[in-house]
Amino acid sequence: MDWEQAARAGRTMMAVVTTGNGGYDKLDYRAVPLPASAPGEVLIRVLAAGVNNTEINTRLGWYSASVTGATEEAADLQETKAEQKSDGGWNAATPFPLIQGTDCCGRVVASADDAGAALIGKRVLVRACMRSNGFDDLENVWIASDFDGAFAEYVRVPASEVFAVECDWSDAELATIPCAYGTAENMLHRARVAPGDLVLVAGASGGVGSASVQLTRRRGARVAAITTAQKADLLRGLGAEIVIERGADPVAELGAGSVDVVVDNVAGAGFPKMLKALKRGGRLVSSGAIAGPIVDLDMRDMYLKDITLIGCTAWDAPVFPDLVSYIERGEIRPILAATYPLERIAEAQQDFLKKTHFGNFVLIPPEEAG
Repeated sequence: MDWEQAARAGRTMMAVVTTGNGGYDKLDYRAVPLPASAPGEVLIRVLAAGVNNTEINTRLGWYSASVTGATEEAADLQETKAEQKSDGGWNAATPFPLIQGTDCCGRVVASADDAGAALIGKRVLVRACMRSNGFDDLENVWIASDFDGAFAEYVRVPASEVFAVECDWSDAELATIPCAYGTAENMLHRARVAPGDLVLVAGASGGVGSASVQLTRRRGARVAAITTAQKADLLRGLGAEIVIERGADPVAELGAGSVDVVVDNVAGAGFPKMLKALKRGGRLVSSGAIAGPIVDLDMRDMYLKDITLIGCTAWDAPVFPDLVSYIERGEIRPILAATYPLERIAEAQQDFLKKTHFGNFVLIPPEEAG
């Protein structure tokens, strides 16, 4: 098929278009023009697309300075009284209308030039976080937050951000990887997690949390995981040596000054205990705050113990290539909670926010006609 000609001829595809900040009614499943790739880009047939907090938070405008509560609280407010937030996206204003979908597993069907020609026909993953100015500059753009993403039949992306993967995983299993595992691996990389470290993972049963457990164990470090009693055995199966029930005091469970690294994408009211659990010279690393972004911080817990606080958004150069190598060598495994047809995205996000699942949800676009 001549994809450029098809795009110019007005061929359409099905996609979920997020029309603005608000509730589930902002998710519009409709026909949109087939994208044409530009120089340096490839066109990908989407095979599966993961569901993340990122898409939900972007739709809600949760990144706005005006939001001080948890994601669930923001979801309830936006469902009852939608409010557009000019600073609600990753990079201030989200370019609505936008096709979201941060996690993309697909097959390359066309390349605008020689940059992606070798990828045509290959099953691939897309690096969600892109360092457009190079890895010496922390400025970054994200697929599905800054430009159209994978909640569609096709997506166009820079060829430099596309990685072929050779493995026996299903499309849906591969789609669990990019955002959750990339975020987790980046945090562990930045925090210099090493063999023998004790790493405390908050929210360990979610996508980033369960990825953090696996990737920490892969590095030869020990894991203490915070989760519900119902999911304790599942996390032990991933390699968690210690499981702490959500709501319990991690200092009482582990001892003050016992932890080398805290991976905390939960934040909220439990944050102060995380610093007390850290050793002198310990590191706390975070890329999210699902329980609430505003926390109490006793500065004495930080400076008297020489603690390093590490914020992570921009992925470092080795992170995604390393992940692909872990997959191909069988060093990690996907945690697929459920799949949904793309048009049932609202149902998938509602189930996601219940937090009763273990692992990742994935959306499947309609099969290609013919």
